[in-house]
Order: sequence, then structure tokens, then C-alpha cells
Amino acid sequence: MAGDHDRPLAGRGRKAARATGRFIALAGLEPDYAITSSAIRARTTLALAMESGDWTCPVNETRELYHAGVADVLAVVAESPEADSSVMIVGHQPTWGGVVEALTGGATRMATGTLVGIDLRIDSWSSIRPGFGELAFVIPPRLLTDGNIQLG
Repeated sequence: MAGDHDRPLAGRGRKAARATGRFIALAGLEPDYAITSSAIRARTTLALAMESGDWTCPVNETRELYHAGVADVLAVVAESPEADSSVMIVGHQPTWGGVVEALTGGATRMATGTLVGIDLRIDSWSSIRPGFGELAFVIPPRLLTDGNIQLG
């Protein structure tokens, strides 16, 4: 049996990734840059989203996001290219809920596959710090996959 890092994305996750990718494109939320955990299910989520939404961006795949803490995630994001104004990070719970809480100061329910947008009050990625963000949106996958929003 494969270890957790090599565990494939389940069918429900594949469906959510495709719907999320289409939503990102329709909403004009395509990132300039993406960082994903090296875990197979995180990499697959990003690849399916990009393919289904017909969008692309440079991708940094890193093991540093696997079993990472909030400080680790912020350190990885701080290394993002300064030319990119929007960065997507794809990783794992419970860390992602902690990242949202650290950046915005508020707890957010984070079901697997949830898409969260955070507006950051920073001049450069290297200055990312807890408390420097404002929650822009939270979209759980069930809104996109259970017939609530038709994405074609």
C-alpha cells in the first residue's frame, strides 16, 4: 500500500478539482504562479484544475509543503517571484486552515478541496506575515460539484 505522500486523489477530489479549475477561469482568478505540495493528490489537484479551466502558470512543486506548519508555508510563499501578483498554494489540512487563520485572524471551516482567496496587504512576497491578510472568499467544493453552480 502506498504511503500518504503517494496516495492518489480520490474520485470526489478529482471532480472537485475539475470544477474548481473551471470556476477559477470563469471568475478570472487564474494565478500568476502556483506552489504545490509534492504529494500526488496535491499535484493532481492542481493539474486537473489547470487542465479543466484551460489556464496555466509557472508551478513550483515542493516537498516543503508536505507536513508543513504555518511558518513553513509562509516561508515558501515568501520566496515567490516578485513579478507575480497572485500566488496559489495547494496543500493539506489541517495546515491550510491554520494559514488562513494566521493571515486573516479568523478561523474558517476548510473542507478538503476548499478554495480560499486572501487579499494581502504587502508590497512584496518576502514581507508576508500573520495578520497581513483579509479574507476575500471561501468556496467549498460542494458549491461547485453538487449542482449548486453550473459550470458547464
